[in-house]
Amino acid sequence: MKILIIQTAFLGDVVLATPLIEKLKARFQDCELDLMVRKGNEGILKDHPKLRRVLTFDKKQKYNELFRLIRELRKQRYDYVINVQRFFSSGLLTVLSGGKVKIGFDKNPLSFFYSIRRPHHISTESALHEVERNISLLEGLTDLEPCRPKLYPSSQEEQAVPRNYEYVCIAPTSRWFTKQFPLEKWCELIKKLPATCRVHLIGGPDDVEICEQIRAATDPDRVVVSAGKLSLLASVALIKHAQVTFTNDSAPLHFASAVNAPVVGIFCSTVPEFGFGPLSERSVVVETSHDLDCRPCGLHGKKACPEGHFKCASIEIEAILAKVDSLALREN
Repeated sequence: MKILIIQTAFLGDVVLATPLIEKLKARFQDCELDLMVRKGNEGILKDHPKLRRVLTFDKKQKYNELFRLIRELRKQRYDYVINVQRFFSSGLLTVLSGGKVKIGFDKNPLSFFYSIRRPHHISTESALHEVERNISLLEGLTDLEPCRPKLYPSSQEEQAVPRNYEYVCIAPTSRWFTKQFPLEKWCELIKKLPATCRVHLIGGPDDVEICEQIRAATDPDRVVVSAGKLSLLASVALIKHAQVTFTNDSAPLHFASAVNAPVVGIFCSTVPEFGFGPLSERSVVVETSHDLDCRPCGLHGKKACPEGHFKCASIEIEAILAKVDSLALREN
């Protein structure tokens, strides 16, 4: 049996699709399972033990890529094509894949061509996590019991993690401004952590400048800029062995869930009720105590605060540290 999963959205969305890999391989141990992701995200699945192949979709070359991928998919003769994405290009790939059974969400504009359509509802009243919504696509193939995302750092990536001192991780950036806890607040948090605690600032190459600013404004002797220096899975390994990771509502939150690591999720303009909160056993969410009519201002955040005040980021550092005390942190 050949199965393809399509998730060409952002990095965190790919992580939240990994429970489908676990469920399908548990049910169909001998299946050949492939996953398609946006180019640039494939590193998070490097040497994944349960995947045959990771296909990439270069969205900068969108139309050429669509033609290339459609030809490639049709050669594979997939038994099932499961599309977790809800936008046109992934719908087109699904419909023209040649797959015998095509499954996806009804929000996709081409979903009326699917064999099976499932509802996808996001609201602040919904009790469903995005993982549960994704697993609903497997109805009739596997059980629908929720499970955490899972990632597999290699032994080489594990060995790169410092073991001679305790540390915390901070992922200070986000693709969206209103999801991002302000730089000065991160600096305040670092200054209030124990003086003996080392801090690793994590992120991609684009995040190095902000991380260097934070390091310079705090304590260069105990703050390490790991952003831009580690592979995606090495960052996951670093999070796995940290005392705790502090992060916005962004991909590192889901990295922590995927290795069941302690995590503090700081939600500014977005809310965990949308279904993108942490799933680690030791996890907490911190939000503003202000009752704001404008929050949430959107599912994904904004490039700037629509109201001009960004009060949803006015979270006291003491409130964050108080939440940390409840995590019962492990020893390395």
